[in-house]
Amino acid sequence: MNKSKILFIVSVFAAVILFNIIGNSVFKRFDLTKDKRYTLSKTTKDIVDSVDTPLIIDVFLEGNLPSDFKLLQTETKQLIEEFQTINPLVKVNYIDPLADETNRENIVRELTKTGLEPYVNSKKVNGKITQELLFPWGFASYKERTVKIPLFKKSVTEDLQTQIANSIQLLEYNFADAFNQLTKEKSKTIAVLKGNGQLNDINIAGFLQTIKPYYNLAKFTLDSVATNPQSTLNKIKSYDLIISAKPTEAFTENEKLVLDQYTMSGGNSLWLSEAIFMDKDSLYNDSGASVSLSKELNLKDFFFQYGARINQNLVKDLYSAPIPLAIGEGNNTQFQPVQWQYSPLATSNNKHPISNNVDLVKFDFASQIDTLKNNIRKTILLQSSERTKLEGPLKSISLASVTQKPDEENYNQGKQTLAVLLEGEFKSVYKNRILPFEIESFIDNGQQSKMIIISDGDVIKNEVSRGRPLQLGFERMSGRTFGNKEFLLNAVNYLLDDTGLINIRTKSIEVAFLDSEKVEEQKTTWQLINIALPLFLLGIFGLIFNYIRKRKYA
Repeated sequence: MNKSKILFIVSVFAAVILFNIIGNSVFKRFDLTKDKRYTLSKTTKDIVDSVDTPLIIDVFLEGNLPSDFKLLQTETKQLIEEFQTINPLVKVNYIDPLADETNRENIVRELTKTGLEPYVNSKKVNGKITQELLFPWGFASYKERTVKIPLFKKSVTEDLQTQIANSIQLLEYNFADAFNQLTKEKSKTIAVLKGNGQLNDINIAGFLQTIKPYYNLAKFTLDSVATNPQSTLNKIKSYDLIISAKPTEAFTENEKLVLDQYTMSGGNSLWLSEAIFMDKDSLYNDSGASVSLSKELNLKDFFFQYGARINQNLVKDLYSAPIPLAIGEGNNTQFQPVQWQYSPLATSNNKHPISNNVDLVKFDFASQIDTLKNNIRKTILLQSSERTKLEGPLKSISLASVTQKPDEENYNQGKQTLAVLLEGEFKSVYKNRILPFEIESFIDNGQQSKMIIISDGDVIKNEVSRGRPLQLGFERMSGRTFGNKEFLLNAVNYLLDDTGLINIRTKSIEVAFLDSEKVEEQKTTWQLINIALPLFLLGIFGLIFNYIRKRKYA
């Protein structure tokens, strides 16, 4: 062997050894997927990187899973692997909660008590319907604190594959949100306004429980405005956000000036205000009817100056939620859901992080919102469907009307705005006007701030059962959960500039599924192609090979 060959062999071995050394010392992952599904956002990376003691993840998506859930399981594991490459202090346990058949009922009961709602998966195979109980949840524990992580986004309006696709899209957000709750201290404070007939605490408990892990909460009443308005203004300026949930009593000019100057000082606000007085509870009387009345809250000029107007009408929508109606008499009485045009189901066509990937938001007796031309940037967050009809005040509304088929030709007034975001430097309502009280330093041109106006206070209202508040958005009679909670949480996050997490929600992931019906129909065909065809081709090759061999050596 000459020297050149020896040198070539030595060089090859040296190169292999060098590449192995580099490969062991330098680690790099490449995401070659079109939608960059395995590339974490900067917000997620920063949160995971800030972990300084072991963060334990328990995932209950194990065991004999349906094929669709196996895809969710795979995506979950790959996401956790990405976390572990950033920070080795992230630990994970994969648990099959139903592995112990002898204690199955007790385990299901205990998991349900902790708030992990099971999913019952029904599937038809070869003409038989089978049901499987799953717990698509996880726990994250860090420094003696534990939070739940939902792995599956349930929706009664979508098929299982769409639900799985939406769940995969939200995986990074759900994990990052849980880690954020565990690792970050609360730094911002929200004032929940009281004193103008706003909803009681038990009616907004679902919302308050949703935002409590992220922010400090406090009640704030404007009663002291009557005696010491300047002191009230100074106090309210210390809050990062104010929320007024369905006020029913008019605001005084003094109170409006305090709220106006709060906005001029850069304060953010969330308004759930109505122009028509009508409540579903008012229909549950002997007559089953009530009259819609105009509601004067003395806020028309307030919103008008900022660039919006809540009109005195009600939006009726053919695409709406049902209302429970008693059908039958005596012991035969049953409650059945009947379509109710006064409960529009709102959605959004834009990709704004507040409303993107949020399920349908349920309204009750909502009014139309107009946006007005000024220097403020406006974003429509929620709209009704195209099939709407506007109805003015002083109309008799009866439960009996649900038994009458609506005249669909009259529902032709197009999409109606039900929630709008206003952003910019607002001009004071009291600019060039006589002030209702003396103020230390009046601001007529405000600092940059944000405001969201929603034309129905019931969007934030949760149902109450046996004296206890239910989850916001959950409808007891139908068992359906609407997107009210997610929408309002995103709204609060956005108003308080916590946009890092909600921007993760805009990440779009394309998930490809097999058509289960086609798989069942074409199963035999593809089995033949994959098993019989290779054997047939191998046989043909053998015959040809033997034929050529005989001819060559004959």
